[in-house]
Amino acid sequence: MGFVGIETEYGIAVTGPEDVHPVRASALLVAAHRELVGGDVGWDYTEERPDRDARATPVRPEPPELAIGEPGTANLVLTNGARLYVDHAHPEYATPECSSAHDVLVWDVAGERIVEAAARRAERWLPEGSVMHVHKNNTDGKGAAYGTHENYLVDRAIPFGLLTRHLLPMFVSRPVLVGAGRIGSEHDADVGFQLSQRADFFEVELGLETTMRRPLMNTRDEPHADPERFRRLHVINGDANMSEWATSVKVGGMLVLLEAVASGGLPEPLELEDPVAAFRTLSHDPEIRATVTTVDGRRWTALDLQEATLERCMRALPDAARDHATEAAVVAWREAIEAARTGPAGLVGRADWATKLDLIEAYRTRHGLPVAHDRVRMLDLQYHDVRRDKGLHHRLVAAGRVARLTTEDEVIAAMTTAPEDTRAWFRGECVRRFPGAVVAAGWDSVVLDLGAEEGLVRLPMPEPGLGTRALTEAALDASDDVAALLRHLDVRPELPGQLA
Repeated sequence: MGFVGIETEYGIAVTGPEDVHPVRASALLVAAHRELVGGDVGWDYTEERPDRDARATPVRPEPPELAIGEPGTANLVLTNGARLYVDHAHPEYATPECSSAHDVLVWDVAGERIVEAAARRAERWLPEGSVMHVHKNNTDGKGAAYGTHENYLVDRAIPFGLLTRHLLPMFVSRPVLVGAGRIGSEHDADVGFQLSQRADFFEVELGLETTMRRPLMNTRDEPHADPERFRRLHVINGDANMSEWATSVKVGGMLVLLEAVASGGLPEPLELEDPVAAFRTLSHDPEIRATVTTVDGRRWTALDLQEATLERCMRALPDAARDHATEAAVVAWREAIEAARTGPAGLVGRADWATKLDLIEAYRTRHGLPVAHDRVRMLDLQYHDVRRDKGLHHRLVAAGRVARLTTEDEVIAAMTTAPEDTRAWFRGECVRRFPGAVVAAGWDSVVLDLGAEEGLVRLPMPEPGLGTRALTEAALDASDDVAALLRHLDVRPELPGQLA
């Protein structure tokens, strides 16, 4: 269907005898994972251009000079092809690029496990009695937000404006199925509970920023791939999901919609009168009855918009695009809509927001508490705790009240091993097999040190579907060092080639 990855900034705090700043706590967490697994690989920033805007005409720049960040405790490239680093005041885990909704789910859950283990390890460096709390959520409840960003690789030939028009109704309405839910609102004191953790933090339809004047449609044009063939759709409006079902529906639905857009067979998009206001309106209604208006005067519920989007996709998708993964995503999306049609209760055990709301209402009824009570807010937060023995979501899973879509074996394997069918495999295996010779890595490169005489060679990897296990394992197995690897890959150090 396409290549996808998820970046998650985790909420972090330390309780104990001393205050610990979140930046320090984040650095300790990343350093703890480094101690657990080893490795000292920097990040290759050579091709990174976060200031490039998709609304400008893309131009292939002149080859830049090599730009490598210093290796250290704030940044790790992992053997599973992922990246773990400190982003402002948060630890952030970015999955490797994956080729399906299920794979990105597996490596996303693996990231939770990695962060959980690192947090426990990091407590050894804190004052006695300290506990490091890590939450997979998107707001501290005090006005600050942090992101969960989906990344989808799409064909450069698709006009960015067309993507925007088709995607805005999807973004605005999908929290009804995949929102993480939260108590309260930054904009409306009358909101007790809402579907999305992110909706209140968006102000404009389009824009390049991610931390202020947040746009529903981010225009960053940084493909981490061949810029003449690809653009990376950087989606910043989604929630961090604990529910595996929600992550699967969220990513699967997006991949189906992007496939339909690429087909060119979709009818004219549904155009909302005010997408930003609609995002909040639909999020602020846990009864899922609120409506928003399109420019033609029609009123739509969130489920109406989801159903219309799905049906349009089904009519547009060519037979060639209807592979097993696409059909499975369509079935899951349709079943999610049908479950939601029965009301919030139909999504309990599936959607994070509905499951959390069910917990909150039962707790409030039992103790006679208002929704804004501190104990209720703590319940909200505890749902997102990554500790499997403490987090409420994980306890529901253990009790059989929330289903898993991953297996324990595949998650454990994904903590240390990259997907076999993307370039992440080669990146991860280089880090595993030649840790002393991998100077840096990025999404689209690996930088190797050939020694004092030869110096550094940067292997560009502009094709996400290359560098797979099938294409590179033989060369890796036959190589005792990186010089031999380059020979087996037929890459000459004086003229770094594209990885086959």
